[in-house]
Parts: sequence; C-alpha cells; structure tokens
Amino acid sequence: MGERTIRRLLILGASAVVRWAGQRGAPAGSWLARMPARKPRMLVTVALANKTARVVWALLVKGGVYRAPVAAA
Repeated sequence: MGERTIRRLLILGASAVVRWAGQRGAPAGSWLARMPARKPRMLVTVALANKTARVVWALLVKGGVYRAPVAAA
C-alpha cells in the first residue's frame, strides 16, 4: 500500500540491484547473495524494496543518518 509512485521507484531500484548482484555477484554471506538461490527473482526484488522502504522510514522518523553495514571479514 502507500504512495504508488514511491512504491514503483523502490521496485525499480531494487530490481536494478538484484540484476546487478546476479551479474557481478553480491558480497559473500549477504542477504542478497543467499536469497536468489532459494526464492524467485521477483519475490527477492519486492523483499529488497520492502527492506529499503523500512530503512528509509526509520531514518525519517528518527532523524538519523544512514550508515552502511560493515562487511564481515
């Protein structure tokens, strides 16, 4: 639900990331590296868009600054 245009943009961005990860590979051990092996591509795309929307919402509500997660060594 929610604003249709924002939802579309989130899906478009997530599909680009999923496509890029499929071609070049996602960081080893990451959520994005594990998901396509178990789930259909569109479901992974929508799940990534949902995760992105939740992060954006939390940052807006709390007035935070996004810090990218540190990759495990």
